[in-house]
Amino acid sequence: MRLNITEKILLAHTDREEISPGEIIEARVDLALGNDITAPLAIKKFKAAGIKKVFNRERIALVCDHFVPNKDAPSARQCRMVEDFARDFKINHFYPLGEGGIEHVLLPEAGLVLPGDLIIGADSHTCTYGALGAFSTGVGSTDLAAVWITGKIWLRVPESMKFIYSGKLRPWVGGKDLILHTIGDIGVSGATYKAMEFTGPAIKHLSMDDRFSMCNMAIEAGAKSGIIEADKITRKYINSVASRLSLVSSKRFYKSDRNARYCDMREYDVSKLQPQVACPHLPSNVKPVGELKKVSIDQAVIGSCTNGRISDLMTAARVLKNKKANSRVRLIVFPGTQQIYQEALKMGLMDIFIDAGATICPPTCGPCLGGHMGVLGDKEVAIATTNRNFRGRMGALTSKVYLSNPAVAAASAVHGTITHPGES
Repeated sequence: MRLNITEKILLAHTDREEISPGEIIEARVDLALGNDITAPLAIKKFKAAGIKKVFNRERIALVCDHFVPNKDAPSARQCRMVEDFARDFKINHFYPLGEGGIEHVLLPEAGLVLPGDLIIGADSHTCTYGALGAFSTGVGSTDLAAVWITGKIWLRVPESMKFIYSGKLRPWVGGKDLILHTIGDIGVSGATYKAMEFTGPAIKHLSMDDRFSMCNMAIEAGAKSGIIEADKITRKYINSVASRLSLVSSKRFYKSDRNARYCDMREYDVSKLQPQVACPHLPSNVKPVGELKKVSIDQAVIGSCTNGRISDLMTAARVLKNKKANSRVRLIVFPGTQQIYQEALKMGLMDIFIDAGATICPPTCGPCLGGHMGVLGDKEVAIATTNRNFRGRMGALTSKVYLSNPAVAAASAVHGTITHPGES
């Protein structure tokens, strides 16, 4: 039986001898994630079940990142509930404000996600960790509570789609552009409950940060997960973040078998690809940046779990150095984690942002979900390195959000209109 990487990982987490797409399996979970929005409901369900002990306090991660710093009393209560649960049940991997950052940037950085793992999280962008050769997917809060109790989850084995990327990327083009181009091709429901496997020569040369961006947005095509086979770039990253952890010995580097089954295969030559921009109000409404020169913006957001990593900040700083944001544009920068914030400070990136007129905010999901620290008003237009641009996603229902890579967002902030970074 020839299996692809997703099927191999899922099979390894069962007691079965074989699995097939469409089958329901019970799988062991390596890590279960909750945040300050989704964990409180899971906590209520967990306590209602009368359970006195979690399945494994080393395999649960709780991160306060969506409404922190707390924007109001209800959000403060949410975070307090998560903190109390973490203390009462001695959860080792609890990250409150000031000790972590945005969950999907933080957990790989902390060495908690490894190749071959099965990770579930009560957040749709849990699919990010597929960049490390893991199977990771979002679930509901009730499912999260059940995993805290049993350490297992019921899953339907997804069919897999294979996306092959060839050619050399042009300047200012990266993982964000590849995934936007792909979603533009297949649509927001083109991979519904499928595993999106990204491969090919262009992928092999992508940095880990670009791979995280790609897998992060698999859900925007309706996918159950996104995944990239672990390779030497993955190994280097894992060794750098997890060398001090006992979990290192459990690394599993799975690869798809030759002639493994796929329900669909797509090939892309990326050698002529321009930076891509998703226009309102869908991540699939994608156009090359050169077609949007006349679009004026009121706000530019650089950060989030999609593009808040150090290479993203370096790219934005490269564009913004010795420049000023347009006087009509609010430029907001959100480092993904405290560690990235510190690294950016040491590299002088924050000076570049501040000199450009940017506001630097703490690591938070805030503006991405229209929560706080960057909410849009009526008819305002933003370009953002975030992952969703649904109507009202970032604020007022009449506002508009364009999605791009960090270089495009930075160049657009300078010009006041959506701009190719090569023209800044």
